[in-house]
Amino acid sequence: MKTRRYRYHPLTILLQLGRLAKNAIFFVIYLFVIRVGSESSFIVYGRYIFVLAVGFSICSIIFKWLTSTYELDDRSFHLYKGNFNKSERTIPFSKIQNINRHTSLFHRLFKMTSVSFETGMTGEDAAVKFEVISQAEADRIEAHVAKTNGSDESEEWAAVPPMHGVIEATSSVDSENTTLERMIHFTPTKKDIIKASFTSLSFLLFIPVIISFYNKINDIFNVGEKAGGILQSILSSGWLIITIVIAFFIVSTIFGIVRTFFKYGKYEISSDHERIYITQGIVDETSFSISKDRIQAIEIEQSMMKRWLGLAEVKLISAGSLESNKNRHEINSLYPFLPIQRAYDMVSEILPSYQVTQGMTRLPPKALWLRVLRPSWFWMTVTAGLFYFKPMIFQMKEAWWVVAAILLMIVLVTRWLDFLNTRYTLHDRFIQIKTGSLTTTLFISKRDKIIEVKVTQSKLQKLLGLASIGTINRAKPVHHTGIKDVPSGLAESFYKWYIGRSTEITVK
Repeated sequence: MKTRRYRYHPLTILLQLGRLAKNAIFFVIYLFVIRVGSESSFIVYGRYIFVLAVGFSICSIIFKWLTSTYELDDRSFHLYKGNFNKSERTIPFSKIQNINRHTSLFHRLFKMTSVSFETGMTGEDAAVKFEVISQAEADRIEAHVAKTNGSDESEEWAAVPPMHGVIEATSSVDSENTTLERMIHFTPTKKDIIKASFTSLSFLLFIPVIISFYNKINDIFNVGEKAGGILQSILSSGWLIITIVIAFFIVSTIFGIVRTFFKYGKYEISSDHERIYITQGIVDETSFSISKDRIQAIEIEQSMMKRWLGLAEVKLISAGSLESNKNRHEINSLYPFLPIQRAYDMVSEILPSYQVTQGMTRLPPKALWLRVLRPSWFWMTVTAGLFYFKPMIFQMKEAWWVVAAILLMIVLVTRWLDFLNTRYTLHDRFIQIKTGSLTTTLFISKRDKIIEVKVTQSKLQKLLGLASIGTINRAKPVHHTGIKDVPSGLAESFYKWYIGRSTEITVK
């Protein structure tokens, strides 16, 4: 099929020039503001080098835009770059696993967005990225990729060129129809936002913001000496200290709520029969979609504070790459502060093929004794160091053994909590494992999504009739999950259970 090549949107140049200016602002302030009157050879030559480097970078950005093109046929992306040293990449649509959108303030000003089509490959070329693209064209390319993956009848679309700003009307209709098919599972309320701001401890981030601002001001205006006198006068007044503490608490709380609102205020979890969609952000809007077929497993994570408040975070373990976004550790996560029961229900709503079983089997009591007796190399190493150096703590010469005893108690309590929290369930086509001490993780996966299992047994475990089991799922990096000190009978059943996947796997 005959296709045309297209350049990336011209605003891509402006976006990259903005990044260049952001990276260069520190050097501008230092070389041309702080050291404006300096005649040092280092500063003078540094200015010339800086100007040359900026000029070269600007020329490189423009040249890169002029020599980079792309085209789409009915099966693949074709990406071209370079003039003298040309290169070409072909990315089949069948390799596309996740689609990420990010709309920053810059994109909003020009009514644009950015979109990244993630593949299962590794390296810098693991994604097809459009840093600046119109909303309509992004919708159209997404629809084309989805249509091609589901059907081979896409030649009619390919005959219409994806020209910037031309397909607004038809794309908006398609987008509206697609949106109507989606089911919205969760949007946070004001109560959820406030609870999230305290659970995430966002108000504590106000402290490093103040310290960073003070350090930058002090570097330029040297306000440290003046602040010292003011600090002494404040410390001499009790009521002034109380007033400042209360004011700081109020301001930091407001800061935490506002920050959480900008991050999660427009949060939405939705899905259709093929994909899951997650949207977040007020100013910088990020959207993430993933095919349900690509979900390899689910993890429901709870920190100690979340367990106290009855909250949980649901994470999707995907076979695709999740590396295009600056918050890449978050984009595969559902809302991090879901009520625990709502999290269980949402898993069944979004992925009906998955089941969450709340009734799980605990480890046998002898597993606790094994965990207590198992040596802690961390504690032994630290204790050996304390014994050798014998540091004086709180003016106590023999304090090292007290520290070693406290550390041993922490290790034992942590192992005891891990024993209490560790549970498992193995039934039909599903495995469910819960592990952790202070932070617990509930792992759920289907048998046909597990690529490898492992059963091990140490001599001490064999003596007590125990064993360890583990699973491996496709992800980036490969996802390992396991549980120690389960009964030997379960380990045998686990191996036979996995062998049964041969009836569920279809080799193409």
